[in-house]
Amino acid sequence: MTKNELIEKVAKKVGLTKKAAIDAVNAVFGNIRESLSKGDKVVITGFGTFKVRTRMTRTGRNPQTGSAIKIAGHKLPGFTAGKTLKRLIK
Repeated sequence: MTKNELIEKVAKKVGLTKKAAIDAVNAVFGNIRESLSKGDKVVITGFGTFKVRTRMTRTGRNPQTGSAIKIAGHKLPGFTAGKTLKRLIK
């Protein structure tokens, strides 16, 4: 499902205009994005948890030369599905 398909489904299900559905979907994703950029986690009960994960600095190998290289640590977004979502998919 694409973002546009999600917007259309929200508009039909809730009875909003397409513009109002666009604003609603963008507001939800914007708030999730904003919270993650601050380092907060976002818990949506019955769906899952979005949080920032930290990868530590580690040593890797250059596949062409085989020499050891240092891979810098960094932060990235992560998602953990909630129990209800996991049960629904099984």
